[in-house]
Amino acid sequence: SGGTWGMVVGHVAPEAFVGGTIALIQEGDSVTIDAHQLLIQLNVPEEEIAKRRAAWKQPKSRYTRGLLAKYARLASSASLGAVTDLDLK
Repeated sequence: SGGTWGMVVGHVAPEAFVGGTIALIQEGDSVTIDAHQLLIQLNVPEEEIAKRRAAWKQPKSRYTRGLLAKYARLASSASLGAVTDLDLK
């Protein structure tokens, strides 16, 4: 698109909404992104991450009615295609 320059992280899974580590990042935390090792790492002690995970609560969906609410309830993670038919054979 020409809107960026250099390396960009476009998507992280599991997402913050479902409790992925990205949900635990706080202002001032250091994050390492190493493309050669395919690594994104939160540089916080494991004890602190465990404390944050224990305190984390899933946010309520902003969509409560209509098509977007239905999609939010039924769609898989973006890393799985964000589809609603994963279980279909």
